[in-house]
Amino acid sequence: MELKKNPEANLENKKLVYFLTGLLLALGVVLVSFEWTQYEGEVGSLGNLEVFLDEEEMIPITQQTPPPPPPPPPQTTIIEIVEDDEEIEEELEIEDTEMDEDDVFEIVDIPEEVVAAPQIFHIVEEQPEFPGGQKELMIWLRDNTKFPPIAKDAGITGVVYVQFVVREDGKVDPDDITILRGVHPALDNEAMRVVRKMPSWKPGRQRGKPVAVYYKLPFRFNLK
Repeated sequence: MELKKNPEANLENKKLVYFLTGLLLALGVVLVSFEWTQYEGEVGSLGNLEVFLDEEEMIPITQQTPPPPPPPPPQTTIIEIVEDDEEIEEELEIEDTEMDEDDVFEIVDIPEEVVAAPQIFHIVEEQPEFPGGQKELMIWLRDNTKFPPIAKDAGITGVVYVQFVVREDGKVDPDDITILRGVHPALDNEAMRVVRKMPSWKPGRQRGKPVAVYYKLPFRFNLK
């Protein structure tokens, strides 16, 4: 009698074999994966640990700037007051100034500086002028000239000619008045007194520049 195989039983046996085979493969894969992961994790963790320790040990070194030195105390000037009665010890060196007969001294003659006197002109392009002109000069002379009593009592009359200098600044030089022709000392002195009293004139000019000029003036003394 021939036995017939049940197809369902064979299928169940194959499923069991496949299941066990797959389970073993899965376990093998899991174990291999676990071992590989553990190895990498340990190496990685050690590397991280070393880096962490290095960062803690590297302490930055900073150089501190020393504080500036304190400023020097201000200098004070000490003034020492010495009383008049206190004797100051100081030696004075006195050299011997006695002259020997053999000493020779040379005397040098220093010429005096000669200041050139300003030139005084007799004739210029523009003559000096009294303030207001010739008419005002006659009025001023009449009002300021006095007939000396001594000459009046003696009946002395005449014309006194006076020469004076009108300087560059227009003033009459009181030290340069000359009687060219006199009559009597009393009349001459009166004429000189009036000239010294004159106000400033308009100075004479030569080539556009003021210059000193001689000026002649007659004084007439008459009795009425």
